[in-house]
Amino acid sequence: MSDHRIPPGQRHVTDFPVLDLGIHPDIHHENWQLRLFGLVTQEVVLDWEQLLAMPQVQRTSDFHCVTTWTRLDVPWEGVLAREVVNLAGPLAEARHVTLHSYDGYTTNVPLAALLDDDVLVAHTVDDAPLSVEHGGPVRLVLPKRYAWKSAKWLSSIEFHAEDRPGYWEVRGYHNEADPWKEERYS
Repeated sequence: MSDHRIPPGQRHVTDFPVLDLGIHPDIHHENWQLRLFGLVTQEVVLDWEQLLAMPQVQRTSDFHCVTTWTRLDVPWEGVLAREVVNLAGPLAEARHVTLHSYDGYTTNVPLAALLDDDVLVAHTVDDAPLSVEHGGPVRLVLPKRYAWKSAKWLSSIEFHAEDRPGYWEVRGYHNEADPWKEERYS
């Protein structure tokens, strides 16, 4: 399939491959929480009910994995990440975030990347709750970056002034992860 939405070096898939560190944390709606901390005006902890009480949005986006597959038109539902970020009130010096997952995984992005209108704290994909394999109950979806930046099993967002490379970044993956520039490895 030839499509202008498929970045260089990628191939189109219609399934939804599963890639992770091999650890599937025992997190469910009842015990899931999202903590926002670090350089913020107030630390915030959201539980499942509080997340669902926030304005819900649906976004359809393309999903690009560093392992060279792209799935087009993936329907997600959740809360805009910028709405979640605004609850904590990042301080002026907060320029970067570390996304922490319940399996111990971390990844880093500039704070500005979370504020795009297509970035979600997602709980639904393909009109169904996120499965454990795809990061349920909650994951981040950051469509403009390779999928390793879309942290599964999202547990916290840490705000800081300096950039702090995460799990894959310290192992040689590119810090920015732009699929259109093929920023796979540093």
